[in-house]
Amino acid sequence: MTTILFPGSGRRRRLSTIVAVAMLTVTLVGTGCSTDVDDTTQQVKTASGESLNLTANQNRIVPARDEAIAATVPQAIRDRGTLLIGQGSGAGNPPFTFPATDDDTVWIGDEVDIATLVAGVLGLRPEFRRSSWEGLFLGIDSGSSDVGFSNITVTEARKDLYDFATYRTDVLSLIVPKDSTLSFDGYQDLSGKTIAVGSGTNQEKILIGYADRLESEGKPGIDIKYFQDTTSVWSALTSGQIDGYFGPNPINAFHDAQVRNTPNETKIVGEVSGAGERLTGLIAATTKKGNPLIRSVHAALNKVIENGDYTTVLERWNLKSEAVEKSELNPPGLPRSAG
Repeated sequence: MTTILFPGSGRRRRLSTIVAVAMLTVTLVGTGCSTDVDDTTQQVKTASGESLNLTANQNRIVPARDEAIAATVPQAIRDRGTLLIGQGSGAGNPPFTFPATDDDTVWIGDEVDIATLVAGVLGLRPEFRRSSWEGLFLGIDSGSSDVGFSNITVTEARKDLYDFATYRTDVLSLIVPKDSTLSFDGYQDLSGKTIAVGSGTNQEKILIGYADRLESEGKPGIDIKYFQDTTSVWSALTSGQIDGYFGPNPINAFHDAQVRNTPNETKIVGEVSGAGERLTGLIAATTKKGNPLIRSVHAALNKVIENGDYTTVLERWNLKSEAVEKSELNPPGLPRSAG
């Protein structure tokens, strides 16, 4: 088996870019689906050279309860004893949240581990509520989730409705087939290309901004495609339906490692900040606006950053390059106009 080291909301759309794509059921020879890494795929290794543990036996770090921080948790949550954690990864998005290779009832990933760290500091049992991306925010709005841990980017538009406590930088990248000649040094490189992106995400907003700029300059725009999940994206990339996928770099890097040295090999051709051109993008725990829980979560994140548990988790998932020095409350996010 080959071993590989992988590197570490506006919703306006044009009618021409809206596509209804049914989930593809093509089985790709030589690769597993994005949520299923087995003996037919490449073995992913961590930065320290160890094979990445993708089994249900995760041995997660559960910090001791911090009495002072736990005392700040709203009484209703303390009385319940559980932290309801929303995750909008659908069928799974490695390395964020996805089923274990040997037991698909157990979900693993860095977002699961970081949420577990926070719950431990707060003295609560983590209870995960998994859904689609859109369902993630509906759950936070309705109160069926206390907090979202799901690679959620801070944006100025989202700050109207939600509060944020940051815990990772947000890097986006463009992934293309290995034999593609497409480069990505700036938005001009995407003129006339067919690019997939996640619906309702900050990367969608950035991509639409790129398309607007191209069209305002009299150049061919971008044919933006939407798929049901990343498994369908990888199928479309392999079959030539799209030129590339613009998404979170950890997802792209994980997939790139899985398919290295297979007929479906890919490459990452450029990276940008998830907050646009002027800011460092930030990923954050997310609560409904005005929920005092966010301050407890913020304190818990800084606790695990300081004691080293946070670094251990990021190193485990090969995401150390996206670490933050401290958690911030509601920092500047992706501007309302990303163009």
